Amino acid sequence: MFESLFHALPVALSTESVISMLIGTLAGILIGALPGLNPVMAIALMLPLTYGLDPLIALGLVAGIYNGSMYGGAIPAILLKIPGTPSAIATTFDGYPMTQNGQGGLALKTACWSSAIGGVFSALALMTLAPLLAKVTLAFGPAEYFWVATFGLISIAVLVGKDVSKGMLCALLGVLIGLVGVDSLTGEERYTFGSLYLTGGFELLIVLIGLYAIPPIIEMAENKSSSHFNAESFKVNASVTGVSLVRQHWKTWTRSSLIGISVGILPGAGGNLAGLLSYNEAKRRSPEPDSFGTGNPVGIAAAESGNSADNASSMIPSLTLGIPGNLIAALVLGALMIHGLQPGPQLFTRAPDVVFGFMWQMLLTSLVLLLLGGMVATRLFAQVLRLPAALLVPTTLVLMAIGVYTVNGRVTDLYVMLAFGLLGYVLNRLDYPLAPVVLGILLGPMAEQNLRLSMLISQNDWTILFTRPISQGIILLLLFVLFSKLWKGGWSRLIAYLKIKNQ
Repeated sequence: MFESLFHALPVALSTESVISMLIGTLAGILIGALPGLNPVMAIALMLPLTYGLDPLIALGLVAGIYNGSMYGGAIPAILLKIPGTPSAIATTFDGYPMTQNGQGGLALKTACWSSAIGGVFSALALMTLAPLLAKVTLAFGPAEYFWVATFGLISIAVLVGKDVSKGMLCALLGVLIGLVGVDSLTGEERYTFGSLYLTGGFELLIVLIGLYAIPPIIEMAENKSSSHFNAESFKVNASVTGVSLVRQHWKTWTRSSLIGISVGILPGAGGNLAGLLSYNEAKRRSPEPDSFGTGNPVGIAAAESGNSADNASSMIPSLTLGIPGNLIAALVLGALMIHGLQPGPQLFTRAPDVVFGFMWQMLLTSLVLLLLGGMVATRLFAQVLRLPAALLVPTTLVLMAIGVYTVNGRVTDLYVMLAFGLLGYVLNRLDYPLAPVVLGILLGPMAEQNLRLSMLISQNDWTILFTRPISQGIILLLLFVLFSKLWKGGWSRLIAYLKIKNQ
């Protein structure tokens, strides 16, 4: 295997392959930076155009768009509190406060390095552990997926925000929204109220843009002052070099990348879950957890390395088993099949240069981010905050409306976006966290579907949820998160009580 891997390196470094990777990475950054556009749409439109090209050129474009968009989504998340891609949700937590504190440039540089490092870790995992890690996914049944979804949902609700009850309420609201549409198991309509539009449920991208994009725009319009929108916000101190970032964040990058890789090999989990879990783990381990959400660069490092580490690892079940881990992995399988290559174990022997060359491309495009990310993001996109609010607000609204309309070509989507935008604005005003809402929409249906599948398989025997070893491990981890939160909360209240008593 490793001999074929090294033989594929010169193929991946050919002139045509390098050009395709550069173009793909730059296009990915631009796509991720524009809310409403997404890498799935870009890759789907690109694939038919690559029919007559060499397979590695097409895959180089895919690798570039994939890795580039993960970092590109962090740009509006940091500058405008608008996640350019669903995976950038957790980046908004500390990215936007850093911009408000005059550290926009540092936030972008941290995001760029974190995305690159996470992508490198993920590509190395794909290269060295693909056959081994693919076997792990085979051990996961409906019961395990139920607990994975439950763990993600409860841990985010508990750890994001200061009030656990508010987090849980928002998570339940997200689950309720996620259940709208046709039941995947019975085919019956739920909460559609006879509306044809609601039979397909709410489009995640539209809900995401509404919840995260509209509220900061309303707040921007309310606050006419733009004193913090200046060039000084994007000047990075000369002492902040790549080496200093490595020294500061290497532990966070390593831990978050391992989380992202683990999530990536689970089909259907996605980079948004990886980013949120990585962020929460960094917050849980931090000696100053209260600093998260106020502009802590460790939060950006964890979120961006976590969601980028999902990229290549999501290809592991795709390339080895022919089972796509997410939509982009499914498109990669489509690209291989367009060029006459059948995904699966035989792919490694029939077309080793293609499959191992693609692995190298995933690694190289992560490194290209360090070059293009710094040149494009910090020096070009960051200047958007120098616009006055009177121009920035309507311009952003128009771009969002265009992006949302291009998803399905329906005007109704614009009204749905505005409705969720108003909901997000009200929740912000009442200090309710938005992340549990989004995660409830993502993981609620996943938990419900796998729970019902478990009951069907076991003929309504509930013990199946608690007897399998992997399920028990996830349950223990969930209990650890819950008790650690209760312990910290009780300890904080005790200290506060003693201080008041001593006064």
